[in-house]
Amino acid sequence: MKLSLLFLAPLVGAAVLSSPHDGSSTTQCPGYRASNVKNHGQTLTADLTLAGKPCNSYGSDLKDLKLLVEYQTEDRLHVMIYDADEQVYQVPESVFPRPSSDSTINFKKEALQFKLQHDPFSFQVVRGEEVLFDTSASHLVFQSQYLKLRTWLTNEPNLYGLGEHTDSLHLPTTNYTRTLWSRDAYGIPSDTNLYGNHPIYVDHRGEAGTHGVFLLNSNGMDIKIDQSDDGRQYLEYNTLGGVFDFYFVAGPTPKDVSMQYAEIAGTPVMQSYWTFGFHQCRYGYQDVYAVAEVVLNYSQAAIPLETMWTDIDYMDGRKVFTLDPQRFPLHKMRQLVSYLHQHDQHYIVMVDPAVSDSNNTAFLRGMEQDIFLHRNDTVYRGAVWPGVAVFPDWFDSDTQDYWNGEFNDFFSAEHGVNIDGLWIDMNEASNFCPWPCADPAAFAVYDNLPPAPPPVRSPPYPLPGFPPDFQPSSSSSSKPSEKKKPSGKRTPSGKKTHKKRAQSGKGKKTGLPNRELIDPPFHIANAAGSLSNLTIDTDIVHAGEGYVEYDTHNLYGTMMSMASRDAMQQRRPSVRPLVITRSTFAGAGSHVGHWLGDNLSTWDKYRVSIAEMLAFASIFQIPMIGSDVCGFGDDTTEQLCARWAMLGGFYPFFRNHNNYGQIPQEFYRWPTVADAARKVIDIRYRLLDYLYTSFHTQTVTGEPFLQPLFYLYPEDRNVFTNQQQFFYGNSLMISPVTEENSTSVSAYFPDDLFYDWFTGKAIRGHGANITLSNIGLTDIPIHIRGGSIIPLRRDSAMTTTELRRQGMEVLIAPGLDGTASGELYMDDGESLNPSRTLQVQFHYSAGKLSIQGQFEYNPDVAVESVTLLGQTSKHHGSRSDVEYNAGRESVTKKTNIKLTGSSEVQL
Repeated sequence: MKLSLLFLAPLVGAAVLSSPHDGSSTTQCPGYRASNVKNHGQTLTADLTLAGKPCNSYGSDLKDLKLLVEYQTEDRLHVMIYDADEQVYQVPESVFPRPSSDSTINFKKEALQFKLQHDPFSFQVVRGEEVLFDTSASHLVFQSQYLKLRTWLTNEPNLYGLGEHTDSLHLPTTNYTRTLWSRDAYGIPSDTNLYGNHPIYVDHRGEAGTHGVFLLNSNGMDIKIDQSDDGRQYLEYNTLGGVFDFYFVAGPTPKDVSMQYAEIAGTPVMQSYWTFGFHQCRYGYQDVYAVAEVVLNYSQAAIPLETMWTDIDYMDGRKVFTLDPQRFPLHKMRQLVSYLHQHDQHYIVMVDPAVSDSNNTAFLRGMEQDIFLHRNDTVYRGAVWPGVAVFPDWFDSDTQDYWNGEFNDFFSAEHGVNIDGLWIDMNEASNFCPWPCADPAAFAVYDNLPPAPPPVRSPPYPLPGFPPDFQPSSSSSSKPSEKKKPSGKRTPSGKKTHKKRAQSGKGKKTGLPNRELIDPPFHIANAAGSLSNLTIDTDIVHAGEGYVEYDTHNLYGTMMSMASRDAMQQRRPSVRPLVITRSTFAGAGSHVGHWLGDNLSTWDKYRVSIAEMLAFASIFQIPMIGSDVCGFGDDTTEQLCARWAMLGGFYPFFRNHNNYGQIPQEFYRWPTVADAARKVIDIRYRLLDYLYTSFHTQTVTGEPFLQPLFYLYPEDRNVFTNQQQFFYGNSLMISPVTEENSTSVSAYFPDDLFYDWFTGKAIRGHGANITLSNIGLTDIPIHIRGGSIIPLRRDSAMTTTELRRQGMEVLIAPGLDGTASGELYMDDGESLNPSRTLQVQFHYSAGKLSIQGQFEYNPDVAVESVTLLGQTSKHHGSRSDVEYNAGRESVTKKTNIKLTGSSEVQL
């Protein structure tokens, strides 16, 4: 979210370096020797000793290292190289819990094997006869501020992952550098580091299988993919610190890799049913009336709106936990939220991490509790939207209590703004003051704020359903009442000595002393310049164990996400909290969802959103993912917005959002876009139980919901680089139009049977492209994979609450063998731990549909019809119990099947 303030003065901080070092000065480093190798069965340990004179290229070479190898499961191998004193920083388990080993592992079934080369030390990870990872490509370098390790790859490798980025899903393999260092990246440019960090890659080798490599390291790094002088392909890690903490997963299929990674990083968190509805937001809504008008306009346009969002506009001077007393007074905000709730709709606002350094309660209470970042004994200050600001220290043991208290007060159901979900922005953390930030006030951005409206503004016209002129409620205060003391620790006012930081030492794993934390000897290719530029200074020491920002910068966003989820959870303990965040680290999906940041209203960003979405959903295990539909920055067009509305209908997180200063782009603004929105939301809502079921499966097993084509056809080399088509669940192939002024798309159809969603016409794929023509702006090609059974709602609805009352239809698309299968999961749609669930398996064969499963939850709706695709009147013209649909080449049998027990239907 936000204007392009990145360009205020980035060169001030960037001047520290002219270009990244390439690590070439390490070519003469001696490497290590392995000794004292001990095989303990499920584990192997060894000592690693520097094999010659230190080269000290980017810090001091560490003389003594340790090697730990663990066969954790039959499909997962853990390899860790760390310092003998265990003083070097390691990612805290409080942020990334480590997976446990299976003590019952069957060594005869191990898919991976570890092979050790003693002198010089290197290792291989092998699957059968296939070498997956081979570090003999160069000597290991392990220095105080630089680590290097290179592995050979196969020629012309198919690599995916290593995000967050807007490069190709299929990663380039020549002269490519992927930098991991969180930054505020307006416009999400390609070939740069963006908001999040996910150091996992998937290596897909077709018939030879697929494997994954995850490096658990949160330090800044450059990962290079290139060829050596003799033409051999390699991947090389260059990190600014930490340890080599590798997890290798064996696959052998792409889906297997994703599921095995989920066992390491955590399966995604389940979302409430309503969160999959359509969401609307904009930065720059003038006041509460403007927000209410948008809600009303969607209703009058007959476009379903599930959730209304408000950006920082609602705040008083952009200060978190405040309301603008004139534009967004509390009593009117409470009336707006009440209206939404009465109409089964929801409301979400943004909260940034930066707290205004001014006379506001969030700042004063934070100072009392002493939870903000400090430099020595002084609170650290930067500049963000409210001007001079301070930042919570998520490592401080008191910060969660503070955060809970602010949420309980400001978002109180009784006297505050009773939100249903949370949006987190700027948590890289973004700082408008370039390094070295000597005067944060000089970079306050007051001039970039939207102009204030008149002191008193009446609604432009009566808003049906709202109180006349939003008549004041019993409380007319412009901020949440403070009469009721909120829960959360409140320290008495007064001067307080700041908490002492723990000191680094042996065994603490908090980081080596005496490092250059601002300008390290090795420079990663951070697009913002120096590590501290436009973010929190990297020499800041955190409370508690004494971690430094140099090591933990990439964790800041995820730690805020975790704290915010906890704060939302304790507000409503029994329901699932929706939290959407901008900055993420590996494992974030087990807590929150993610939107893809400040994109632009361009066809390029429309296209790249598909690849980004697939990477997060299928590889990084963050399936609650979506891009700002129609684009955030720049002005969209009717054509682009219509196409994007159709595509956005197949994002798990479906939200229209754009920037202050751009033309409004709510779907009802153009007739074509409105038609596109109505059409795609109708399709999405009818499919919502299919989406919900597939999403739930990923939260249980890690099997990805959204997938590139090679996940379902892993041996088809024609799909390895395809990133414009994707599978929505296992059954629906989506092939959006991706070019401006085009009404056709050359879609690839694997060797399988497919059915057109709209016509039911069967298409026999033969592993070739088929040109789909006459695709209007309100169309998107959807094809059902043969062998699928899809549960549908018979009709759509204006809200997901109403949708859950609609009857069901079962759609059968027989495969090449004439059979089909599918599943349906239901629960109450919001409980954190549902006590009763419905889990149904459908199977079709030889003209008979069987329905079996667990029927604890009663959805109180029936399956009202069963539709079988691929049928003609010639086969069913004489049947009196079925209705032939000539327009869809299908037959439909009316039924009244209660989902309370097993049943069968003869077709």
